[in-house]
Amino acid sequence: MASDKINILVIDDLHPCFFEQSGLQKFDITYLPMINPADVPLALADKQILIVRSKVYVNSELCQYANALQLVVRAGSGVDNLDTDWLDNIGIAYINTAEANSQAVAEHTLGMLLSLMANITKADTEVRSLKWDREGNRGDELEGKTIGIIGCGNTGSRFAKVLGGFGVQILAYDKYKSGFGTSQVKETNMNEIFQNADIISLHIPLTHETKYLVDKNFINNFSKPFRLLNHSRGTIVKTADVLEALESQKIIGFAADVLENERIHQLDNLETAEFEKLRSFSNAVLTPHIGGWTHQSYKKISESLATKIKEFYGHSIATEKGFQQQQKFP
Repeated sequence: MASDKINILVIDDLHPCFFEQSGLQKFDITYLPMINPADVPLALADKQILIVRSKVYVNSELCQYANALQLVVRAGSGVDNLDTDWLDNIGIAYINTAEANSQAVAEHTLGMLLSLMANITKADTEVRSLKWDREGNRGDELEGKTIGIIGCGNTGSRFAKVLGGFGVQILAYDKYKSGFGTSQVKETNMNEIFQNADIISLHIPLTHETKYLVDKNFINNFSKPFRLLNHSRGTIVKTADVLEALESQKIIGFAADVLENERIHQLDNLETAEFEKLRSFSNAVLTPHIGGWTHQSYKKISESLATKIKEFYGHSIATEKGFQQQQKFP
């Protein structure tokens, strides 16, 4: 006999606090964090909820046996591994946890920016190689700089907040939001950012609008050399054009927590050549998509998942698009 409980399939690891949340007693949870992606379609049979991080792309093929699916929950900020058009058409709701790792991303962005400004990564590598070069690593101060934040949602607004004590001017643009300006953040347009920014930080989701947003034309719109930070998605930035700008010094520093292809051991010949060139620049700082991945965010994400699932069913809004948490291009 089928259970009258709501069935959850979890295919990525969650913090233990998820399972300890009160109110989850009415759910049956199948926890398979080590499941092979090929086995997920059959595992979805009779499941009302799928919780996923980045293991699979959720589309019609993956869900071919999902005869009861009502809700897809993304344990993270982006929904680019969900076929949201298909989910909308079929009437399956989806939510994410963008707010849960925003502080982690903001702090990581700041750390990478400070590393660029003060040549910390470069200097560390040199000292470890017994090279002591003070003049070659003379830094640049943040105070007095103008920082352009593109996308002022959860992470963009939090990054602006952590910048509060550095004496910088913050210009922020969000295509889909307004009224978010504060005493510290000037809400503006891209033209003002192109004219005045010394530093650009990207905090936008990957959509059809934002794919390769940062290309040669985008870069050439800036009136002066600038530093570029990408903590969004790798394919928002066209690597080849950033490499060209690094060579010409139109971009004087590049920090990226994401790459176009993050499977760095499976790159094709062109991707390999671009990656080798990118990592040869001493004014490029690269990390392996860890900006939102802290001990604290791991717990916050799992807590948020439990809360949102309970709210979803508690308010009987399984088909209300207003509850969906996906973001459009800011």
